[in-house]
Amino acid sequence: MLRILLAEDVDMVRGALVALLELEEDMCVVAEVDNGDMIVPMALERSPDVAVIDVALPGVDGLTAADLLHKELPTCRTLILTGLARPGTLRRALSSAVSGILLKDAPSTQLATTIRAVASGQRVIDVQLALSAWDVGENPLTGREIEVLELAAEGAEAPEIAAELRLSVGTVRNHLTKIIIKLNARNRVDAIRIAYESGWYTPKRGWLVSPSLRDVRRSPS
Repeated sequence: MLRILLAEDVDMVRGALVALLELEEDMCVVAEVDNGDMIVPMALERSPDVAVIDVALPGVDGLTAADLLHKELPTCRTLILTGLARPGTLRRALSSAVSGILLKDAPSTQLATTIRAVASGQRVIDVQLALSAWDVGENPLTGREIEVLELAAEGAEAPEIAAELRLSVGTVRNHLTKIIIKLNARNRVDAIRIAYESGWYTPKRGWLVSPSLRDVRRSPS
């Protein structure tokens, strides 16, 4: 019997996934969490064979949680679920300890099949994700530029970003200009959209990219 930990912050989605997995005769969901910070403590308590983790979680994100879980409980394999075919997410997953990555809109039967493959030691990559990676190059942004972009995506202006990162306002503005040029963007919002779609950064909890990916706004929650 495969013991499954499920990490998903949307209650309805999590409930549907639990019900789906419980239909499998060889699987049992032994833990459910809705926050990335809870994954490692719960895994250490329940000893799952596979952790199925949403890439976007409150607290630490899914990929970071997967790395932490691998260090604390290396016997537990990890399967990342993502709603978008973002090449940057795939590249980050491949460079981490993730055992598999699957799109959320994959056929429901594919989830159980992928979990079994991951549990057996295979590394599984969604075909659509793999193909999308061919269309986007490596992340052109430096670590500092990503930090600046993340704060800009949260609505921070140059003085606020400068204070947060302990930089001069002029340096922050230079970084923002370089980001726009590197991404061939029209403006700051367009740069945020491009970086998000490419998977080069993940919005923090409480900040959402609109469905059209043309605007970044604060979540009401």
